[in-house]
Amino acid sequence: MDATENPTCRVIRPAGQYSGKQGFDYLEGISSETVGATGVCMHLLTIPPGEAHTWYGPRLEHHVIVRAGDMFYIPAGMPHLPANLSTEPCSAVIARTDPHEQESVVLLPELEALVPELSGI
Repeated sequence: MDATENPTCRVIRPAGQYSGKQGFDYLEGISSETVGATGVCMHLLTIPPGEAHTWYGPRLEHHVIVRAGDMFYIPAGMPHLPANLSTEPCSAVIARTDPHEQESVVLLPELEALVPELSGI
């Protein structure tokens, strides 16, 4: 039976990882695929070593550094590129209003060249 056919409360104990379209590994979490969620997708992401930087905007023209304990909101449809530029991994809780894990992720590799700090990665 599909999780969407008989909705109920569920505990997810992440046991496996999957690779997302952006090349990051996510721990399985709450999504339409795992529990039949219809309005949220929530996962734990560990970004490989580096301070958590994100470039965002139509041409990735804005930049923010996210530190431990910060929460960072990215509106739906906003192009963004996260990167970890330090020597330690960082973890992030990712929550999306789209309940699907990767279905609506759109890669924009042409924008990555606009971020000179990432050219050596």
